Amino acid sequence: MSIGKLYKLSDNQFVAEVSYQFHDDSPTSWWGELTLTDYVRIKDNEGYILEFEDARRGNCRLRKRVNRAVTGFPTRYVYQFNGTSTLK
Repeated sequence: MSIGKLYKLSDNQFVAEVSYQFHDDSPTSWWGELTLTDYVRIKDNEGYILEFEDARRGNCRLRKRVNRAVTGFPTRYVYQFNGTSTLK
């Protein structure tokens, strides 16, 4: 898993560090899964900016994978991210 950063799309405010894994990282169609390194509540289908280890950034939407969670207290969920812009 690689480490990245998650920002709110609306105001570019830092949300949390994330561990992510790409399933497809072509410049126009990218998606994968991530977990937040700290417990932070986020809303499904809101706009976010995901910054990757190699400094590429792109807009995305997150969706909670309800059948997958990281054990611990409080529970941290696995989110699927889908790119909504090209990676720059």
